[in-house]
Amino acid sequence: MFEKIVIANRGEIALRIQRACRMLGIKTVALHSEADRDAKYVRLADESVCIGPARAIDSYLNIPAVISAAEVTDAQAIHPGYGFLSENADFAERVDKSGFVFIGPRAETIRLMGDKISAIRAMKKAGIPCVPGSDGPLPKNDRDLFRIAAQIGYPVLIKATGGGGGRGMRVVHTEAALLNAVNLTRAEALAAFNNETVYMEKYLDNPRHIEFQVLADEHGNAIHLGERDCSMQRRHQKVVEESPAPGLPEKLRHRIGERCADACRRIGYRGAGTFEFLYQDGEFYFIEMNTRVQVEHPVTELVTGIDIVREQILIAAGERLSYRQKDITWRGHALECRINAEDPRRFTPSPGRITYYHQPGGPGVRVDTHVYNNYTVPPYYDSMIAKVITHAETRELALARMRVALSEMVVDGIKTNIPLHQDILNDANFIKGGVNIHYLERKLGL
Repeated sequence: MFEKIVIANRGEIALRIQRACRMLGIKTVALHSEADRDAKYVRLADESVCIGPARAIDSYLNIPAVISAAEVTDAQAIHPGYGFLSENADFAERVDKSGFVFIGPRAETIRLMGDKISAIRAMKKAGIPCVPGSDGPLPKNDRDLFRIAAQIGYPVLIKATGGGGGRGMRVVHTEAALLNAVNLTRAEALAAFNNETVYMEKYLDNPRHIEFQVLADEHGNAIHLGERDCSMQRRHQKVVEESPAPGLPEKLRHRIGERCADACRRIGYRGAGTFEFLYQDGEFYFIEMNTRVQVEHPVTELVTGIDIVREQILIAAGERLSYRQKDITWRGHALECRINAEDPRRFTPSPGRITYYHQPGGPGVRVDTHVYNNYTVPPYYDSMIAKVITHAETRELALARMRVALSEMVVDGIKTNIPLHQDILNDANFIKGGVNIHYLERKLGL
């Protein structure tokens, strides 16, 4: 087992990883920018290293600085959390070559699944259902573009192979708009990802976003921990997540989950990962795999009782999975609301000092956060400041607990999206369950 781990991240996930390390008796090194010098996880770590100025490009994305911090503190491994360098294959490779353990998949696996085209090809070989599409990069020939779109059928979706987080995508409803959409997406992809390669797939007009959590070790063992419904989104960014997905047949859950676990074994996957699908008319369609821990992992932890971050660390240390598939059971229902420092109507960021903070409690309530009274939310990073998670025997009771929890939560001094969550939790269609990925934007008139 590792004696010391560098946490190459910030915010609530840095604190979450730190707690898992402490449970395992592992010392931690908190890396931080100058803006995060007074963060809770920095104060609680065994050691801390400032790796640069406030801008992420100068600190949390500075690979040499992260590697140097691991060297000077005599750490054995680096946990990237989510975001920042977590799905950067070059970083994973550099960590390995520098003599440290990257707590995540191998670099070649990250590259395979980070390229959407190669990921889709790998999943098709593994028997994972995929969205009908171009089966490769789009050609430069206009006639071939029109032919491919006609075969798929309008509307179609143009996607950057290196895209993510809702970037590098454009819906095309007519043949007349196709060429312009392809050219614009190529230009955006080149600017954002330094890769102009795009592909095409069928645009599904009424899907839900359902993802499956997996764990796999380097000994060929892989299991799935069931699914999460992440359909409540705004501009492809998740707002509310829950597990299990409302109305999903149990047999279908096991069938798709087993296929995901088998795909892990086929590609030699190692660590925690998530298969993301669109679900429409009773059919699943693979869209991408996230090769890291997800923001929404707590809902799966609560319904399965498994500490996913702990398992990540054990797997990286060479241990076999602590569980077999037959050991996994699902109990009750869990919900997560992402609390952001932003205007709840205009969604503009709202950094600044939190003059008073009070977090909710009670049965079945969990709050993952790094903020406290007089904490200053910096303007340089993602606006999420907390995750409120509730768990209960039924979805109805989990919803009731979430409503109470949000009514108790106080974050003064800045604006938050708590009013938006309260609106969602009282929405009749959300209460019924099974809304699609377009529902929230239509509700908000976006």
